[in-house]
Amino acid sequence: MDRRRLEFGCSIIVIGLLAGIAGVATTLLLHGVEHLTYRYTFGSLLEGVTDSSPVRRSLGPMIGGALAGLGWWLLRRKAEVPTLSAALAEVIPQHRRLPRLTLSLDAALQVLLVGSGASLGRENAPRQLSAVLGDLGTSRWALSARDREILLACAAGAGLAAVYSVPVGGALFATRIMLRTWQPRALGAALITSSLAVAVASPVTHAEVPLTWPAPQMSYLLTAFALLLAPLALGVGLAFNRLMALVRPVTLISSWVLIPAIAAAGLLIGICSVWWPELPGNGKSILTVSLDSGLTLGSAVVILLLKPLLTAAFLRAGAVGGMLTPALATGAALGSIVALSINAWTEHPVSVAAVSLTCAAGVLAITQGSPLWAALFVWELARPPWWVLLPFAVAAFAAHALRRVRDL
Repeated sequence: MDRRRLEFGCSIIVIGLLAGIAGVATTLLLHGVEHLTYRYTFGSLLEGVTDSSPVRRSLGPMIGGALAGLGWWLLRRKAEVPTLSAALAEVIPQHRRLPRLTLSLDAALQVLLVGSGASLGRENAPRQLSAVLGDLGTSRWALSARDREILLACAAGAGLAAVYSVPVGGALFATRIMLRTWQPRALGAALITSSLAVAVASPVTHAEVPLTWPAPQMSYLLTAFALLLAPLALGVGLAFNRLMALVRPVTLISSWVLIPAIAAAGLLIGICSVWWPELPGNGKSILTVSLDSGLTLGSAVVILLLKPLLTAAFLRAGAVGGMLTPALATGAALGSIVALSINAWTEHPVSVAAVSLTCAAGVLAITQGSPLWAALFVWELARPPWWVLLPFAVAAFAAHALRRVRDL
């Protein structure tokens, strides 16, 4: 018993460090692909896309999609590629190891695709690689099946935390979304692993987002307004989930059709980016311009429609990627529409940044099914004043409550 406790404690430290390394590796690869695709050296992806030529904007994602499709075709011909949750559910009860090489190659192809401009989230790749490294680093220790389940879930959450610098968000992702528990032992392990991963990866991944927020005395007004935003967030979140469920193939496509299909989806987003350079990538560009009040009402409406449709196009083509940031960006576009509409018709403007993130929290609560995690994750991403967490939580919990009432 003492040995098992000691090895569990050591595993927590090892997994946190390895998740940080995974976050660094996937971030460096992502930035390298982005810089190569859009031929820029410094600045954000949005700046790189904006400064690139229409031809490069169109062809870059197409070429990246073709290369990723080729990689998946070759990989899926040789091996079954499970999702991380499916792999964990299968190997843990049988005390087997994860398919490490398969999951690692799949993660690299996801980063290649997102870095070249695909409308998919980047969070799956570091989660997979962190779990693989965690499984490798603790494979020789005397861990029970439950200990291993906790540790590998913590590894996945820590990978998410590392790339976005969200230690609490990563910990809650592991415990509330993957493990569905409030067990103190699991929560403590998740907080330690996520914090360590963020610390290890922070020299490479940390980024400050300049935001303008309303005065603190507006907090109660914004909190009340968040209740009114909840039905909108519910509708958009349900529509997003429904669309992704409709287009997602029942089984992963493993034929050569992958190559032209994903390339065509890349060409589609490339052509759209000629007019709306915020569209390529996981959604960070949309979030940035939403918070900086850089969207017009017309462009916000277009992005609200195109972002989920382009994400669906990549899924239908057989690509694999995260849904977290595309949903977040869709919610931010919705909030921009609401705020810009109000500001166009009244003499009392509201904060576009605050309303955008409030809607984003509500939509994320619906797509991920955890309102507490959604509110804290959005707050940690932007780090606004602490009181802004209250309207985020109100929007997230109200939207989640409306969904539960709807499902009765």
